[in-house]
Amino acid sequence: MGVSFDETEKRFVFDFEHDGADDIVSLTGNGYQVKAFGKCFYYGYEFSEQVESSVRTAFIKYVKFTNDLQNTPNLTDFIKNAIDNLHKKINLYNYDIVVMPESSSKVNQYMLRYIYRFAQPTLYKMTLVKALPSNISFDMKAYEKQYLDDILENGMPRYSPAAKEQAKGSINAMLEMIHQKDYFTIAKDVKKSRLRPYIMIFLRFESEEERELCSMIRQQNVLVIDDVTTSGSTLNEVLRTLRILNEDNEITIFSLIGRNDLMAESM
Repeated sequence: MGVSFDETEKRFVFDFEHDGADDIVSLTGNGYQVKAFGKCFYYGYEFSEQVESSVRTAFIKYVKFTNDLQNTPNLTDFIKNAIDNLHKKINLYNYDIVVMPESSSKVNQYMLRYIYRFAQPTLYKMTLVKALPSNISFDMKAYEKQYLDDILENGMPRYSPAAKEQAKGSINAMLEMIHQKDYFTIAKDVKKSRLRPYIMIFLRFESEEERELCSMIRQQNVLVIDDVTTSGSTLNEVLRTLRILNEDNEITIFSLIGRNDLMAESM
């Protein structure tokens, strides 16, 4: 069983009965589990190794931006199959909270509705939305501790006081620039920056009530869901936002589509 791309019709074909040598996504797997983000991470489908990047990108767009999911049975079956397999692995009845990033894609909402078929009636849903650029900050204490205060093998500090102040000045100038940009430009600019782990508050809770609730709930099972994971930057932000409030909860992550090699970059 698999998904293939019809070059003539320029469309994706879902075959739930037969395997094909040219399948771009296999539907026969029972979901994939990898160690990533420091948490238990599952994804429903993995792209085949031979898939061209242009076809992979086109399929991601098809999944994320099909507006009428209810009348696209192949795609809804594609989602249901992944959630069914996830339930077999982790038992969704055991989860108390589901957290997801805000998205223009309808897939996350559809996944959530289907998850509610398994989850207990008291399952709390929380949404993380994009923060204002002016709220983005930099964790200077962590940067100093892990980078600027580094000691050489001979016991001498790697950076002089002047070099440290110069680095801090450059970071403050970067923050001023970030505060004047739009969210998507920021995400693109800092995605591969070595400073990326220290840039904070990209996401916030949709409401203060949700934030307070998440802060109070301890030692519960939390499921984080997202439709497509490539670089893992969004999921990293979700986890960081949750960890700021508390680290007592057991967090499991699920994404509909991923790639094992890309997931490994987030370990």
